[in-house]
Amino acid sequence: MTGHGATGRGATGRGPTGRHSWSRRGFLRLGAALGAGALSGGCASAASAGSYAVGGSTLARAREAGVISIGIANEAPYGYTGPDGTVTGEAVEVARAVFTDLGVPAVRPVTVDFGELIPGLTLARQFDVVTAGMFVTAQRCEAVAFSVPDYTAPTAFLVPRGNPRGVATFDQVREQDLRVAVLGGAVEYRYALDSGVSEARVLPLADQQALLLAVEAGRADCAALTNISLNNVVAANPDTAVEVTPGFFPVIGGREVVSAGAFALRPGEDDLLEAMNARLRAMQQSGEWLRIAQPFGFGPDNVPGEDVTTEGLCAG
Repeated sequence: MTGHGATGRGATGRGPTGRHSWSRRGFLRLGAALGAGALSGGCASAASAGSYAVGGSTLARAREAGVISIGIANEAPYGYTGPDGTVTGEAVEVARAVFTDLGVPAVRPVTVDFGELIPGLTLARQFDVVTAGMFVTAQRCEAVAFSVPDYTAPTAFLVPRGNPRGVATFDQVREQDLRVAVLGGAVEYRYALDSGVSEARVLPLADQQALLLAVEAGRADCAALTNISLNNVVAANPDTAVEVTPGFFPVIGGREVVSAGAFALRPGEDDLLEAMNARLRAMQQSGEWLRIAQPFGFGPDNVPGEDVTTEGLCAG
């Protein structure tokens, strides 16, 4: 999937559609389910997954148990179940490395819908950390404590091999009057329009495969999405004559729009948050993060810069 939804530098939210947003309706729906005693996770039950998270330090209890529960939304390339039944993904594998270094050798994945991740963390206590590539937004910062940014998600274009039109920005799409394919309801649609691209030249499509087919068939000159998602598409379709342009952060209304994802914890888990932050920073600086993340379509463009901070993202 894509890391969508942005309103300004450091104020981005994954998913302008309801599917990728934590909504009040979903929060209340979860509360009702809890009252009925009906909530459960996909890979582990609520009772078993979060049983050691109540009363005392989560980090201390996880070290004692040798395992910590993590929440995923079964969404590639962040956290998902592979064909062999193994739970993997960029966020999952980075989390494994972080927790192993912190003295917790195993993770217990719990799968829920993306919109239930925050309620599952804070209300149901189904898991102790969200490892789902969740974008840091001001709204989410009111409910959870985010780690330092795990990755940034620049926008990129899927273009025919060789990039014959030289596409690198939405301004160039506008200047050449090109046809650009986007996911329906995704933030790239607004990026294009806000950059002055004619609405008639923006082609909303259903999914990533449709974007690929549109560019291959010449129905679109390019397709816009995060470079993470586009790299994932190309890796899954190695025989196609397309390529991904270098990532960039669009400038909308004079502001650079930065999207970044992080791990989410319950507020008050200060020792766990500080320990994770220290290890994550060290991994990013040493190159270990990139080594772990590259197989999932991440590259050097996705390593957060020093100017991308959780505080800035939460401030919007």
